[in-house]
Amino acid sequence: MASTSKTPAPEPTLYIDGKWTHAKAGHTRPIINPYDSSTITVIDEAGSDDALAAINSAVKFFRTSSWPHQTCTERTSLLTRVADLLQRDKDVIAEIETKDTGKTLEESKVDVDDVTNVFRFYAEEAKKLDEPKKIKSDVIPDSVESTTSHVPVGVCVLIAPWNYPLLQICWKVAPALATGNAVIIKPSEVTPLSTVHFVKLLIEAGAPIGSVQLLTAGGASVGPTLTEHPDVDLVSFTGGLDTGRRIISSCAATVKRCTVELGGKNPNVVFADCDLEWAIDTVVTAVFLHSGQVCSSGARLIVEESIADKLVAGVVERAKRIHMGNGMDPASETGPLVSAAHLSKVEAFVQLGVSEGAKLLVGGSRPDPKQHPELAKGFFFCPTVFDHCHRDMRIVQEETFGPILTVERFKDGDEEHAIYLANDTKYGLAGGVQSGNVERAQRIAKRLRHGTVWVNTYGSYTPAAEWGGFGMSGNGRELGSKGLDEYIETRHEWVETNPAKPGWFKGQGKALQPSNSSAIKAKL
Repeated sequence: MASTSKTPAPEPTLYIDGKWTHAKAGHTRPIINPYDSSTITVIDEAGSDDALAAINSAVKFFRTSSWPHQTCTERTSLLTRVADLLQRDKDVIAEIETKDTGKTLEESKVDVDDVTNVFRFYAEEAKKLDEPKKIKSDVIPDSVESTTSHVPVGVCVLIAPWNYPLLQICWKVAPALATGNAVIIKPSEVTPLSTVHFVKLLIEAGAPIGSVQLLTAGGASVGPTLTEHPDVDLVSFTGGLDTGRRIISSCAATVKRCTVELGGKNPNVVFADCDLEWAIDTVVTAVFLHSGQVCSSGARLIVEESIADKLVAGVVERAKRIHMGNGMDPASETGPLVSAAHLSKVEAFVQLGVSEGAKLLVGGSRPDPKQHPELAKGFFFCPTVFDHCHRDMRIVQEETFGPILTVERFKDGDEEHAIYLANDTKYGLAGGVQSGNVERAQRIAKRLRHGTVWVNTYGSYTPAAEWGGFGMSGNGRELGSKGLDEYIETRHEWVETNPAKPGWFKGQGKALQPSNSSAIKAKL
């Protein structure tokens, strides 16, 4: 990760209390282009004082404005305007995202379309919360009107990862604003630039002053302040397992709501009855898209023995021919890893796999600078395949978050073995089942302990379906109708339309005096 300094930021990147501002302590951070290690720009590095100012502004807004008391229908017009602005600036945002993350321009444009769809989905879905639900029961008197309604949680801290910065923050912001919360946005310090532009669009769309705050900073600079503060009502975090554990722990002291999505080690089960070329293409796409920097990446190939050698050989050949390069070049199929630090982490995982006895078939290193001098300055790592892996290996157990595929085999026709391997993980975010027998594939998919399971494809999603994982992949859900539930409280109202005296205490008993009443009077 780039170190901080006091080199002035060209323009302020903190948005607090309706104003763009520099960090109070004057600290800044360079943002590095992973393609060539050049400095794209310098941004502000917020500190604890900036975080406190953002919290105070959000709290004041939430407690004094009409925003939380509007209907969702009134608020969701903002979401529609944001969606329109995202499409207006699609090319600009995609270029920012590509330079910041290294992903291809084509993928960045898909991301903008995806987040546009998220805003349009919640602009309609949130309206369903407006109508109070009438509670009927034989034990409720006829004179009583009993209803439940939804109210916003309050001040929400939204923390996004570096791999899909725009996509992941919008999954949080859209439902949070639709339901009337105030949000404090904390993008990754590695890839914050598309989020800065996105906040400008929120402002342009008419987000009320105080409803949105933006802090660009590393987690260590502002994280404890945001997650421990008693006036923060919710923390939503997407990122690594270790950081997620710390956030859960820090939220516990004030018993604030905390939802986390912590990645996965996702199985892709392939049966022998698949078309071989189709299966090869599906496996390659599942694991090497965005250089494997995808929480739902199909990093574990679990393949039926009878086709394993042919399938793996085909994957290896395809991996050799993946065109790595500048994401701005239309010829590039994938880009670099996001940072020098992450490159070192992926290299360490390869060394670990070799030491554990996994068979390295392809990749495992940076591109040869003599053959690819244009890649020498960037954080590139060759697509990598390890064969003959088993569950005792850390390379199979731990999330590498890079272009690394591990191969495990299951006995021909042994569905139970395949299911056992696919579920034998502490994570449970996503997985895939590929088979020419759709009924079998669906039968197995229903047995997998993963939040999303793809059958005869891999990686697609819709804003209308919930996203989240089992086990150590986290808790809570984003997207779908349940994505709104994270940002609302349910309130019950019991209205008596024909009030009568409760009559519990009838006043018929003898008046009582405390035994020490004389002493009390004397003291008075």
